[in-house]
Amino acid sequence: MNSLQRRLLFLVGGLALLQVGGSGSSSSHSLRYFYTSVRDPGQALPQYYFVGYVDDQPFVFYDAARRALPKVPWMEKAGKEDPQYWERNTQNVRNAESQFRVYLDTLRERYNQNSSTGLHTWQWMYGCEVGPDGRPRGGKWQYAYDGEDFIAFDKETLTWTAADRKAEITKQKWDPLLATSQRCKFYLEEECVEWLGRYLGYGNETLRRRERPTVKVARKEGYDGQETLICQAHGFYPKEIDIAWTKDGEDQWQDTFHGGVAPNSDGTYYTWLSIEVDPKDRGRYRCKVGHSSLPEDLDLAWEEPVSYTGLILGLLVPIMVAFTLLMAVVFVIYFLKRRHQRRGYTSKSTLITEKSSPGLYPGHVYIPC
Repeated sequence: MNSLQRRLLFLVGGLALLQVGGSGSSSSHSLRYFYTSVRDPGQALPQYYFVGYVDDQPFVFYDAARRALPKVPWMEKAGKEDPQYWERNTQNVRNAESQFRVYLDTLRERYNQNSSTGLHTWQWMYGCEVGPDGRPRGGKWQYAYDGEDFIAFDKETLTWTAADRKAEITKQKWDPLLATSQRCKFYLEEECVEWLGRYLGYGNETLRRRERPTVKVARKEGYDGQETLICQAHGFYPKEIDIAWTKDGEDQWQDTFHGGVAPNSDGTYYTWLSIEVDPKDRGRYRCKVGHSSLPEDLDLAWEEPVSYTGLILGLLVPIMVAFTLLMAVVFVIYFLKRRHQRRGYTSKSTLITEKSSPGLYPGHVYIPC
């Protein structure tokens, strides 16, 4: 697979993750798994990827040696608690890999795509979420083909929802499998929630931590006399955050452009939102930010950048005056000291001459050099 295709795959996976992640509660948690198989005409076998997320943080993956391995140090506790944990999960991921090969071949034929039609992907995502009370808040079990929704499980009706006519064929095959549907429902509502609680226990210090956002309000001039105010929040954890522009205390949802919440490389998150305003009304707008790490909401307005030129000059002038006076005092002290030293040396030389040269005695006349 070339670098362009890898970037394409990463983009698809990242969009899928952002699409299903997050909720409005500051203490909700989620567990999700992503499987992706990529059929590349230049490869004999499909490329296969697997990664698991707790609260959008990767904690397990499938390496090039076809082994399920921990992505974070705290997941090593799973192997210590259950010696067969990694072997069992490795086998589960391998079984899915072999099934994905069959699915890709089947769908390529169903969509009338031959082996030379380019890149094709088959993706599977499933997982669960719990609310502040620890109770299930929903679960998802869905598949996608070539980056588009294909079919999804409805755990309330124990049926499958097809995204297009080709997926209807799969729906007709899967709907009658009631035992399989019940198994999926049990996993999403019971087993997944149990495992999520266990993983939260393993990574308690990391996953239950609170990191407050750093918030900055910026301004950008427009071409039509208007300007854009941008509110940026970054470095916060957990992911859930309430952020909005207000005008005279009223939320401005309709006029606000939201950038979405995205992960940083260090496990924290960032987001931003902007609003177009009349420069004359700039002072009426404020960015309101609420997060579980904050004792109270932040309420920030755009502020004129501080000009340090006047401050520097104001400090520099008295410093230069003080320095000049100091140098003058030093010079006076130095001059007086030198003058005093010269007098001391003359008197001393005279005494030495008088003592060393009797002068008045013949034959002992001292002639100074």
